Amino acid sequence: MKLLRFLFSLSFLKQLFLAGVAVLTMGFLFLYAIQIHTRHNHFKVVPELSKIPLDQAVQLLALNALRYEVIDSANYNPNYVPFAVIEQLPLAGEKVKEDRIIYLTVNPSNYRSVSLPDIIQITLRNAESTLRSVGLDIGEITYRDNIGKNMVLQMRYDGAPIVAGSKVPKTSQIDLVLGNGKRETE
Repeated sequence: MKLLRFLFSLSFLKQLFLAGVAVLTMGFLFLYAIQIHTRHNHFKVVPELSKIPLDQAVQLLALNALRYEVIDSANYNPNYVPFAVIEQLPLAGEKVKEDRIIYLTVNPSNYRSVSLPDIIQITLRNAESTLRSVGLDIGEITYRDNIGKNMVLQMRYDGAPIVAGSKVPKTSQIDLVLGNGKRETE
């Protein structure tokens, strides 16, 4: 009975009202402070960086108070100049906060080098699939007298003989010398 009387007393209701006002006031102040701290509704538009050289892209990002990080430069694209931006994340036109990191994929200066596989004494068909699997192409095919028909006898790069294990740029053309199936005449 005393508890019920206390819960409906004027002093308790006044204290409850003041506590509610204090909680609401602190809640609104907290939300307002969060908006100021996070710069609510203050956005920067990400500029278009595609096909722009990296040094120009860095200057453009600095003018917009944005940071950058190069995340990849392994996929050479001959349609872009060396060290040009290929991709960006977030994309151009998106709204981001000031000082946000823009992740860039940059075109390297050239294709990466690959190791030439050993394809001597295997057939043209197997040699072709082996070369393509490492990113190389078959260039000119010439034949010479040898009993092994379509058997790879020699590899050439830029007109000079080359041995397995040599480093060549990816997508290079490797010329092959094959046997024509005829006995070598002495």
